[in-house]
Amino acid sequence: MSQSDISRYPVPELNTLPEDIQSRILAVQEKAGFIPNVFLTLAHRPAEFRAFFAYHDAIMEREESTLTPAEKEMIIVATSAANGCQYCVVAHGALLRIFAKEPLLADQIAINYLHAPISPRQKAMMDFAMSLSQSPEVISEDDYEALYMHGFDDEDIWDIAGITAFFGLSNRMAIITSMQANREFYTMAREPRDAS
Repeated sequence: MSQSDISRYPVPELNTLPEDIQSRILAVQEKAGFIPNVFLTLAHRPAEFRAFFAYHDAIMEREESTLTPAEKEMIIVATSAANGCQYCVVAHGALLRIFAKEPLLADQIAINYLHAPISPRQKAMMDFAMSLSQSPEVISEDDYEALYMHGFDDEDIWDIAGITAFFGLSNRMAIITSMQANREFYTMAREPRDAS
């Protein structure tokens, strides 16, 4: 894939980037086996790259969060689909398949989470995230009460909101940059791993 196939904006050469950004990208490449295009695209503006990934890490890796990695990815996939962000649906769909160990779940959630095989607790979480993503002005105390009934507390609600809001930003940046998903994401974890 050439640089022009990744983004409508110039994609810097890796060796021209500040050392901290190079190190971050190389660490991701070593872990994943490839460089997700979001890293190359956002490296166009190093200061914003740093801010973006600092907030990403703060919400997605918060140790005190009771949301599982799969639940966080459910929020991202559903809200990204509602926002029409192909990159995030494809990339985070791959992560959801990995974390949930369910090869069909990401597609089911991206199409219509209401018909996906998720728990009532997860459906309540998704209802809140989708309302916040699509119609934040209608959030009311009833929405909080619905989450409380399923065992979520105010810190959990902050987590749901932070993920939804952050990926609303991510979706919009991916769309305006014409960011394309790596081919690797499309096939990742489509088949269950052999337990042997």
